[in-house]
Amino acid sequence: MTQFDGELSPPFEIVEPANWRAPIIFNSPHSGSVYPAEFLSASRIDVTALRRSEDSFMDELIAGLSDRGFPMVRVHFPRSYVDVNREPYELDPRMFNGRLPSFANTRSMRVAGGLGTIPRVVGDGQEIYRERLDVDDALTRIEALYKPYHRALRRLINKAHQTFGTVILVDCHSMPSIGISREEPRRPDVVVGDRYGTSCATILAEVVEDTFGGLGYSLGRNKPYAGGFITEHYGNPASGLHAIQIELNRAIYMDERRRERTARFDQIAADFTVLADALAKIPLDSLGPFQAAAE
Repeated sequence: MTQFDGELSPPFEIVEPANWRAPIIFNSPHSGSVYPAEFLSASRIDVTALRRSEDSFMDELIAGLSDRGFPMVRVHFPRSYVDVNREPYELDPRMFNGRLPSFANTRSMRVAGGLGTIPRVVGDGQEIYRERLDVDDALTRIEALYKPYHRALRRLINKAHQTFGTVILVDCHSMPSIGISREEPRRPDVVVGDRYGTSCATILAEVVEDTFGGLGYSLGRNKPYAGGFITEHYGNPASGLHAIQIELNRAIYMDERRRERTARFDQIAADFTVLADALAKIPLDSLGPFQAAAE
């Protein structure tokens, strides 16, 4: 990883408590804001435009949870550089000089939208790069940043699973207050994503909604965000592996245009501790692993 030393050192961070209170991991994969110099020089847009893809300050909203016995994972590199919430090789061949590996997924909907593992566009659709990248550059980013992050996250999940018999991964994101499409209705304060009931036990989504709803937040489920690669990949409820995504409307905690925290920021951070406490009260035996019924 020598090419990133000094700029992205470390590329991500795991803040693990001395004593785990419950098998609940809070993850912020899209709040990274350390932009490598070579990335900025290759971009046709400035850092202000690049930052529109960030889940700005989401890692700060959950940072205090490690003091309460819940591990927290945060990524320092920006999602516009490498997106860890994608398959490892969701790549657009039109972006690169050279041939992609035969196993690359070049036909996913995310690639078509310009939002693959190495994104072509930022959140509002602006093209990122002046010219094509070398394939080796993309593969180096994946080997040096993407894969170590997922290895570390997997180790943390396995540790919780082996210790407690089950694990809950809470994948924390934020969304623009207004969608690109004018037809899209006003977005709620919080969207809970459980991949339409496949990535976690029903009780988890219910507790998240009941907690935020009781605190006065407006809610949505799975629309417009049902959960990405992380939620889908790590969620296996039958094995006691639960993953749930939370999308927070940016307008409730920050000025989206100025990218500044608003007066409500500290209260929302406190509300995440309420959520963590509520999740910790769920009986572990209700979360599996579950044995398949006999034929």
